[in-house]
This record gives sequence, structure tokens and C-alpha cells, in this order.
Amino acid sequence: MKNKTNNSLFEQHGITYREINGVFIPNIELPEQKEIGRFGLQHEIWLKTHHHLRHSLLLGLGELNEYLYQVDKEANEMYESLIIDYAKAEGVNEHLKAMDQMKWVQMMKNIEHRAKEIVEAEVIFQ
Repeated sequence: MKNKTNNSLFEQHGITYREINGVFIPNIELPEQKEIGRFGLQHEIWLKTHHHLRHSLLLGLGELNEYLYQVDKEANEMYESLIIDYAKAEGVNEHLKAMDQMKWVQMMKNIEHRAKEIVEAEVIFQ
């Protein structure tokens, strides 16, 4: 059924146009995009590879950025918490750092690696 006013769908919803080189372009603004960190980007790659339909749906609905931001935020909070807990449990502290920096670095790298693996298993690849 044809619209009696012959307005485009954009005009019917109150969207205005601007003309650039004889082409009318709708004045549409995208929602603000939040900064996505390494865990959020890693999850996006996993989504594209293993859940392409879900990725496409979130993208089409304009919800992908917010979703990835929340995943990244949750993953970072878990990562930081695990590092603190492991360091405390294993005695990796400022005293050790002052006494034997190489041992402290080695132990912290080991803790960071374990924390990353847990975050990936429980948050990123889910």
C-alpha cells in the first residue's frame, strides 16, 4: 500500500536529510562507541568464528559494542581479582620484589598467565 504523502520511511520517522553533491543523505548518528579492550576484542573474534549468527544479530541491533564492552569489563575485573588473590596466596609481594626481583617477575608472569587462561575459559570462550 502506497503512502499518500509519498514521504520516505526516514521522513515518516522524523529523520532529516542533508545534500552532498546532489545526493540526499539521512542525518543519522551512531550511538557513542565505548572503548573495547583486549578481552572484548578476543571475545568478538571468538563470536565471529564460533557464533557468527549471534555476532551478526548483535551487530544488526546496534548492541555489539555495549555487549563487548561488558564482556571486557567483566573479564578485566576477574583477571585483576585473580592476580591479587594468587599473589597473596603465593607470597608474591613487595618484600619479595625488593629481595629478588627476578623471582618476583617470574612468579608474577606465571600468575598472570594462569589468570588469563581462567578468564579465557570462563568468560571469553563462552
